[in-house]
Amino acid sequence: MTSELLQNLEENVSLWPGVSSHPHRFGGREFSIGKLEIGHTHADGTIDIPFPRPLHDELLAEGLAEQHQWVPDSGWTTFRLRSCGDITRALQLLRLSYLRYVLKAVPDPGKRFESETEKLQFSPRIKNLLRQFVPRLHQEVAA
Repeated sequence: MTSELLQNLEENVSLWPGVSSHPHRFGGREFSIGKLEIGHTHADGTIDIPFPRPLHDELLAEGLAEQHQWVPDSGWTTFRLRSCGDITRALQLLRLSYLRYVLKAVPDPGKRFESETEKLQFSPRIKNLLRQFVPRLHQEVAA
């Protein structure tokens, strides 16, 4: 069942504009935008996702992800895909990682930020931490 869940996850993430999926150096699949990794999977259903430290810490504090087992003092988080019900959370976390890069490159990042954060339904704290990736000019216009 885990392989079906991972395939479902990969099919969804690969549809996001600019995302490529390819073999990861430690096994599993890696999702990237250009050379920037947004996360990777392992055959056992483990999903590792990098975040800046403040986002990492808040995701752990809110119980949305786990500390990475091999590099616990980094910004890497882990999420374990165990059932169909976990797909939504896994996609939510990967989308959060994806947005860190996309918000810097889209034509209207302020509008995209509002639209995406409404869909993702993260806490106000996570939303505020993600806001730092909206280019400053667009933050001032939205305020």
